[in-house]
Amino acid sequence: MRLTNLDMDLLRTLATAMELGGFARAAARLGRSQSAVSLQMRKLEEHLGVPLLRKQGRGLALTEAGDVVLSYARRILALNDETVAAVRGLDLSGAVRLGLPQDFAETWLPDALGRFARAHPQIRIEARVDRNAALLDDLTGGRLDLALLWGEETRPGAELLARLPIHWIGRGDLVLAEGEPLPLIVFAPPCAFRAAGLAALDGVGRSWRLSFTSPALAGLWAAATAGLGVTIRTRVGMPATLKLREDLPALPDIALTLHQTASSTPAVARLRDILVQTLADSLGQGLAA
Repeated sequence: MRLTNLDMDLLRTLATAMELGGFARAAARLGRSQSAVSLQMRKLEEHLGVPLLRKQGRGLALTEAGDVVLSYARRILALNDETVAAVRGLDLSGAVRLGLPQDFAETWLPDALGRFARAHPQIRIEARVDRNAALLDDLTGGRLDLALLWGEETRPGAELLARLPIHWIGRGDLVLAEGEPLPLIVFAPPCAFRAAGLAALDGVGRSWRLSFTSPALAGLWAAATAGLGVTIRTRVGMPATLKLREDLPALPDIALTLHQTASSTPAVARLRDILVQTLADSLGQGLAA
């Protein structure tokens, strides 16, 4: 059987269009016209012999085959980019100090650091996982080179990576009586999630009580799993045993921002690129709505 070699440029266009939410944005990112991007997608469909896109309202959505191709495209592109980075970065050395919230410690952090370590074995990574306030203090004090933070989009130099919905999260079978104070599982202040939840409850006059507090996110998830109440987070890292509770007041989105010190090095810049790409891949695969 004659094998078909897929054009990586076409795969990158597809992945970029899906990441940015449309061909017009992909065209601007890739420096092409929108008609050129559309032509690339038709060419990719011709190579594979199946339709990858279908009309959805005024826009386009992926077919079932398109979903499969996109999943493989992301993996192919990641391996390609890792290969190029490894060859070009053989002479990079030094250390990078990274800080990030607990939400990402067990989700995509290992993958991101693994990709970085394989591409740049001469660079030492020092990662600190902590609450937002502690990471912000370290960033301000010059003890971190890069920090991923919830909120802080108005801080000078903040790079907005995404806006993620905040949810009430708890057991699906947890009964929340209307007349009873809502049992909350939260961090001690300052906490942007806690503040958003209390503001939403106060806005509708719903009473609440603290049922469990913990300095660690694992403690919040454990308490919610045990049925002690509901917590307030994004879907990042949410245990499969918990559910989004839609029977409570609406909550806002929260910004996810990346902060880099002014004294950046090539090693810091490279880790920043891998973090941004890993996050984009994770969000694109449904990590958050």
